[in-house]
Order: sequence, then C-alpha cells, then structure tokens
Amino acid sequence: MSAPLIDSFGRRHNNLRISVTDRCNIRCFYCMPATDVVFMDRKELLSFEEIEQFVRLMVPLGVDKLRLTGGEPLVRRDLHVLVERLAAIEGIRDIGLTTNGILLADQAQKLYDAGLRRINISLDALSPEKFKEITRREGFEQVIEGIHAAKAAGFNPVKVNAVSIRNMTEDEIVPFGHFARETGAEVRFIEFMPLDADAKWQRDKVLFAGEIIEILAREIMPLVPVAEQPAGAPASDFMFEDGVGRVGFIASVSQPFCASCNRFRLTADGRLRNCLFSLDETDIRSLLREGAADEAIVEAVRASIGAKKEGHEINTARFIQPDRPMYSIGG
Repeated sequence: MSAPLIDSFGRRHNNLRISVTDRCNIRCFYCMPATDVVFMDRKELLSFEEIEQFVRLMVPLGVDKLRLTGGEPLVRRDLHVLVERLAAIEGIRDIGLTTNGILLADQAQKLYDAGLRRINISLDALSPEKFKEITRREGFEQVIEGIHAAKAAGFNPVKVNAVSIRNMTEDEIVPFGHFARETGAEVRFIEFMPLDADAKWQRDKVLFAGEIIEILAREIMPLVPVAEQPAGAPASDFMFEDGVGRVGFIASVSQPFCASCNRFRLTADGRLRNCLFSLDETDIRSLLREGAADEAIVEAVRASIGAKKEGHEINTARFIQPDRPMYSIGG
C-alpha cells in the first residue's frame, strides 16, 4: 500500500492539488462564462473531514506537497481551519494556495498562522481598466491590498500569476517586470491554455514565453536563468541581469513540462484527475462516502495515475479540450 505513485512513464507523483470550491467572485473570460454559471450544490463538495481523510491516505504513497485551489478558495468559509488540519498531518512538508486575492487582505494572517507558507495571487493586469476587461468585475484595489497583506503576514515570496494573451496583455509585460523589481514579488507569466468555459481558445491567442522574455530584455534588461530550478516545477525561473527582480514562465503550450509532471488533482466534488487536461476522472467522493476500505481508495488512485498519458497533446491534432472548464477543475 505504501509504494510511491509512479505512472507508466516513471513519473513520481508527490504533488496533490485540491480544489475546495468551484465558486468564484470574478468572471475571467479564460476560465468562466460571464453569466448563468451553474455551480455545484454545496452537498456535492468534499467536506474538510473528507479532504483530510484522503490526504492522510496519500501521505504514505509519497505525497508531501499540497496546493489548495478553486474556483476561488477564499470563498470557502473558514479555509484556515482546513489549512491547520492539513498542516498537522505528519509528512506534509509544503502547503500552497492559489487565490485571486480579492478576499486575501482579511484572511492572510489567519492562513499564515494556520501553517500556510506559499501563496500565488492571480493578477493578469496592473491596469485597473484591463483588469476589469479580463475579470468582468471590479476588485483591482482589493487584489493589490491582498498582495501587501500577504507580505505583511510573512509570506515570502509572494508569487503573482499573470495569464498572457495575445492582443490583450502585451502592454502589461513591462509594468509587471518593474513590479517584480520594485516589490520583491515573483511574477510568473502563464501561457493562455485551452480551458476556457466558452471553448474559444485558439493557438494564435497564446502570447508565448519566449516573446515575453525578449520584450523584458529589450525594455528593462536581459534575464538570466536562476541556478537552482525546483525539480518538477512548472515554471522556469529567471532573474534580471542585475539581480533585482525575479520572474518565471509557465510555458504549458510552447514548452510543455509533461515529462517531469508530478501532479494530480482532486476536484471540489471529489473527482480525481491525473492531468489538468484529462478526459477521464475517478470518483473518490463516492468511495469516501460509502465507507470504502482504505485499500480500495488507494487502488483507485493507483489506477488513475497508472493510466496517465505521456502528455496533454495541445500541440497535436489529437488534442480534445476537457468538458470541464478551469473553474470546475481547479486552478
């Protein structure tokens, strides 16, 4: 039962991403529809107790890194309580959170005190007008306030995730470069991925990492790769040549990192996905609620990991966009 989770390509899976809700307080076009969003019934969501039970079963299999996502995870009431429960599990060495930051100012200290140490804040534009265009909601000032609150609470580094979209966010690249240099936040540019709710993604809308590097080098100064890159991490990290300011690139489309992927995902309604772009899911919630033996749950996870494909195939004619959009899968 305690053998590690290794797929047929030799990839060891120690990184579990857990969505705690599909609800969100903004409506980014690359993630959610603008209107008429149908959310899961609350009774479909895994309880904190169920999440903890599942994580405890995964630790003997080598899982030691967790990331809480949504939807927007901070709309889930008392999230710090879940963080505290997970942080208390022996063997868990790293818990992260991805948030849009709108509710973060009021929760940052509670989350840090509960044991959260890594935080990623999604912010695609430093222009309030562009922010509203992308999110289709107000909230820019609250996100900036949340970033400052995270730093004040003790999070270091604070990472800012910016989705890069051609003909939309080019003007944000240089401001984000200066933002990284002036604030100490690590800005990570993420290539636009085909997980939008309206299924209108096109490759020509992707603003590639290589282009962003060229723009930053030309307009600010050259970037140099960070010497130590974490194994299995999706981002390639760089520093500006003078050592001030750190940026990263998640080039899921132009430079897929599938060969070193160590992640799997549990959706808010308890479905296990072995890849962000998976077309198949394993129903863990039913096993938990029906009182299945621990061994049965573990074997279901092993089967899912064992069936993981070599890669997401975005760059091939074989690619099929998942039915679930990003907000329903978990970021």
